[in-house]
Amino acid sequence: MDYRRSLSVGFISIAGLATLCSQAYVQSPSKDDSGALYRDNIAKWRKGVEADLLTDEGWLSVAGLFWLQDGETTLGTDSNCGIVFPTGSAPGKVGTLTNSGGKVSFTVETGATATINGQAIDSRTLAPDSDRVQTGSVTWMVIRRGNRIGVRLFDKNSKGRREFKGCKWYPVDLRYRIMASYTAYPVPQEMPITNVLGDTQPVLNPGYVTFAIKGKEFRLEAQAAGNGFFFNFKDLTSGNETYPAGRFLDAPGPVNGKVLLDFNRATNPPCAFTAYATCPLPPRSNYLEVRIPAGEKTHHPAEK
Repeated sequence: MDYRRSLSVGFISIAGLATLCSQAYVQSPSKDDSGALYRDNIAKWRKGVEADLLTDEGWLSVAGLFWLQDGETTLGTDSNCGIVFPTGSAPGKVGTLTNSGGKVSFTVETGATATINGQAIDSRTLAPDSDRVQTGSVTWMVIRRGNRIGVRLFDKNSKGRREFKGCKWYPVDLRYRIMASYTAYPVPQEMPITNVLGDTQPVLNPGYVTFAIKGKEFRLEAQAAGNGFFFNFKDLTSGNETYPAGRFLDAPGPVNGKVLLDFNRATNPPCAFTAYATCPLPPRSNYLEVRIPAGEKTHHPAEK
C-alpha cells in the first residue's frame, strides 16, 4: 500500500503503512558492479509512485477539505451548499451531512444518487477514514483528525491531476544507499508528532538508527511501520532543492542490528501535491545537518 495514500486514513496510522513496492525495497543490493539492476528497480519504483499519485483517489485528485461543525451541512454543486462540489460534477444538492458530536450521518437528497463501494444508499452513518461515497463524478469521505471531523473531496478531473508533469528526482546515487546501525530502546518510547494543523499526538518509537555520511555520524528516530520503520526527516536540502517541510522514507526492519536506509527512495509528503492533506511534520530530533541529494526533489505548485 502506498504510504502517501495511507495518510488519508489517519494521522497516526502513517507509521504503520509502507510505501509502494515495499517488496522491491527490501531486496538485497545488486551484485553487478555497475549497479544497473538496482538503478532499473529504482526507475520502475519511481514510475509506480507517479502512477499512484494519478489514480482517482491519488493525492493529485484531492480537490477539497472541509471541516464540519456540529449540525447539518449540505453538499452539492449549488453555491448555497455548505460544501460546494466542482461545477458539473454532481447535482445541485446531493444530500445532507449531520454531525452529532463526531458521529456523522449522510442522507441523500430526493432525486440524487450516492453509492458506497458500488452499493446505492439513502441514509447511512459514515465510518471516518473508511467509507468512500461516490456522487456524480466525485468521491468524498469523512476524516477524523484529533478532535476535528472533516470531508475530503476527490475529483478525477482536478487541476492538479490534469496538469501533473511528473515527479522530479535526483539521479540515483549508490552512496546514499546506506546500511545503518539500529539501537532498540529497552522499552519502546512514545514520540510526539505534530501535523500541519498543529495537532500533536504520540507515535510508537521503538528505537533509532545511526549512520555516517562523509565521515560524520547522524541519527534518526524510527517510527514503527508494520515489520519495518518509517522515517520523517529534514536535511539541508529542505526548502531549497527538496520539499521545505521534509521528506518521508520507509525502511525494512533490522537484520542483525542493521537497517538499510535507501535515500534514493525518499519521497515528498502528500502536502507537496495538495493543500488539502494533513501531513505529519518531522520531529526536531530528525533534522539532519547534512545535505542528502537523493530521492525526490521539490517541484509542485502546491508547495508555493
